[in-house]
Amino acid sequence: MTAVESVRFDEGGLVPVVAQDADTGDVLTLAYANREALEKTLKTGEAHYYSRSRGELWRKGETSGNTQKVVEVRLDCDDDALLYRVEPRGPACHTGESTCFFRAMAGEGVGVKTSRAGEVSLGTMVERLAGTIAQRHAQMPEDSYTAGLIRRGPERLAQKVGEEAVEVVISALANERLAEETADLVYHLLVLLEERGVGTEKVAGVLRDRHG
Repeated sequence: MTAVESVRFDEGGLVPVVAQDADTGDVLTLAYANREALEKTLKTGEAHYYSRSRGELWRKGETSGNTQKVVEVRLDCDDDALLYRVEPRGPACHTGESTCFFRAMAGEGVGVKTSRAGEVSLGTMVERLAGTIAQRHAQMPEDSYTAGLIRRGPERLAQKVGEEAVEVVISALANERLAEETADLVYHLLVLLEERGVGTEKVAGVLRDRHG
């Protein structure tokens, strides 16, 4: 039995597909695939789906350019749902959001909190970045800048954090590129924390204890 033959398509010949960012673990979207879409996904390594509204096969990003490289396809325990673990190139949502699930419902569905397209909090980005850095540490790919930093050891990493901190000070005094230099500092600090085995949750716990 082939992989596709293991899938239990519904009476319409479709199966729901959850797309997940392979680096961050974020759920990006829920779509559907028919047999042809799944076969093309497995053959090409690019996410293909079936549009129920248009009644046709489509490759993610064929018009927007926001494609999804599929690194793994998983089948659930009942054989009637799929998980595409992908490396997204651009936003998953047509609104410009990185994920289609950008609206958080509060309480028992009373009130909905939304964010404007393209906006993301610093905390969310730090969490995503820390997850990506942890994955690079686990895999240590040869062509990864993050892995290269970790290989150099804590002394070089600590020095790099110091250099980036100086750049932040200079930018603050000059009143230019402060956001960019701060982003560089945060990234290198997260790499140092990962190399030292200090998770961001530990830092968050200290901040919670100090500031409630």
